Amino acid sequence: MKTSECDILIVPGWNNSGPDHWQTRWEKRLPTARRVAQRDWAHPDRDAWVSALGIAIGKAKRPVVLVAHSLGVATVIHAAPYVGRKVAAAFLVGLPDVDRLDVPEIQSFAGLSSDPLPFPSMLVASRDDPYCAFERADEYAAAWGSDFVDAGFAGHINGDTGYGPWPEGLTRFATLLKRAGAPAAP
Repeated sequence: MKTSECDILIVPGWNNSGPDHWQTRWEKRLPTARRVAQRDWAHPDRDAWVSALGIAIGKAKRPVVLVAHSLGVATVIHAAPYVGRKVAAAFLVGLPDVDRLDVPEIQSFAGLSSDPLPFPSMLVASRDDPYCAFERADEYAAAWGSDFVDAGFAGHINGDTGYGPWPEGLTRFATLLKRAGAPAAP
């Protein structure tokens, strides 16, 4: 699958992705990409975020490829049972361990499913991500049937840790698109 054959939905995490974040740069670079807007980036609410993602997917004219970071990954996982047939693939980066982090703002996202995802996916994880142990990310990837990518010591894989343009990420994303194959009907 080529980027021109799908609607790419950028799914940022808590507090959105700033101007130096790789998601923002990809959104500007990939012509079929658009950001999933959330009503409140500072006070995330699972139901509201999942609903916003579902609405964005529902508006898509072509097969959807999700590009999620951090709490956006948890949003995708919670939405998967409801939107799976319109999603061609998901690129998941920097999963936060919402079930083990003691952060009140993300408590509503706890209870991540360990069921296989209904679409091809790739989970990219860092060995020193402060929000999720590498081994825990590996366990989720195996449960979801996701390709698992070891990003090395990359922190939370965001603008603050030097992942602005992130060309290696684009290469991994292209691999996922190839795996997704021919576009499915929306």
